[in-house]
Amino acid sequence: MGEPTRVLLDESRIPRNWYNVVPDLPAPPPPVLHPATLQPVGPDDLAPLFPAALIEQEVSGERFVPIPDGVLDVYRLWRPTPLIRARRLELALGTPARIYYKYEGGSPSGSHKPNTAAPQAYYNAREGVRRLTTETGAGQWGSALAFACVQYGLACEIWMVRASYEQKPYRRTLMKIYGATLHASPSAVTTAGSRILAQDPHCTGSLGIAISEAVEVAGQHDDTRYALGSVLNHVLLHQTVIGEEALEQLAVVGETPDVVIGCTGGGSNFAGLAFPFLREKLAGRMNPVLRSVEPAACPSLTRGAYAYDFGDTAGFTPLMKMHTLGHTFVPDPIHAGGLRYHGMSPLLSHVYALGLVEAVAVTQTEAFDAGIRFARSEGIVPAPEPAHAVAATIAEALRCAESGEEKVIVMSLCGHGHFDLPAYESRLADRLEDFTLPQERIDAALAHLPAV
Repeated sequence: MGEPTRVLLDESRIPRNWYNVVPDLPAPPPPVLHPATLQPVGPDDLAPLFPAALIEQEVSGERFVPIPDGVLDVYRLWRPTPLIRARRLELALGTPARIYYKYEGGSPSGSHKPNTAAPQAYYNAREGVRRLTTETGAGQWGSALAFACVQYGLACEIWMVRASYEQKPYRRTLMKIYGATLHASPSAVTTAGSRILAQDPHCTGSLGIAISEAVEVAGQHDDTRYALGSVLNHVLLHQTVIGEEALEQLAVVGETPDVVIGCTGGGSNFAGLAFPFLREKLAGRMNPVLRSVEPAACPSLTRGAYAYDFGDTAGFTPLMKMHTLGHTFVPDPIHAGGLRYHGMSPLLSHVYALGLVEAVAVTQTEAFDAGIRFARSEGIVPAPEPAHAVAATIAEALRCAESGEEKVIVMSLCGHGHFDLPAYESRLADRLEDFTLPQERIDAALAHLPAV
């Protein structure tokens, strides 16, 4: 027990660069297409939504992108985050595996999302934008962007998926504390939302619908831009501070990972941890399995099609080649609201198609049972999203218990579940049910894929 349980870095060790995996891949990712012309989009096509600096990062071919001092100043509030050895979980599982988790729940809003919210707000403020619009599922992204906007003097308007809006009242409160204006999505304040409500007044919403609403409002005002919490290249880029720190922390204790695990909805959390390890793997310096974990009720990687599709329900966005369940797909209102997205990051989808990462799906009850097991040994209640990664980590550790392998497992615990206790209460009372997604629902949504 001489080795440290918590591997901590001084704030001087906050990464000074984000890592862009694209230059290291064996093949470039497919281009993003304009839906009208089916030609690759250019900077002018994205200018109504994003500031020039983020557009440049979206298409960058540079391996490393410097982090501005104005962003580092905000990062210092919580970074570097700890890498923690899960010794008590190992003991409870009777496994010879060594389990480490990178804990992002100590950020101001309680998750990894401020890693990209801060730079997005910074670049928008620097270019004279006065308001940001966005969507949020479970509320982690919305609360992170609301926090970031107030740091840089921006207004923030958020469309929260109605299922989560009703399930998570304290996430709503946190966003309002940070000064955000909040709507349940679909809402009557946008054309896109009004159309959905006309078809289904009781619609529980989806991230795709909420994106449509936020994009619609951003496009109507010259002083307003849109911010996305996952999926796009620049978002994944910003999250690589997670993996870069984890690499340095593992080096401190002399460990090399055999398996790297993270939950996956749009892709930013998993990519943020995994892409720096993928760089080392492609360079031949280590050879970990990189495993993404998604909900069985919204399985874009494991059951979706790899095809061009819209990133939103109304079809306002460019066409992106990604693993998708179809932009009209409305997921079952599972409690892991941050994973309820019909598609997957185009860059992560490309990496998956190249065979460089794996994907598995777990059920809602598997995730919550794993979260409870983790909390009873390690003390931290995981958010429902990373509870999926906990479930896959426990499964791997139990396989090691059977085989005797002393694998090193590294997991991203991307947020705490303090705002999700009603969902845990439902599981403890045996009121949660697993939703089996019928193939015909996927087929029906995929029938609406745009012809490319």
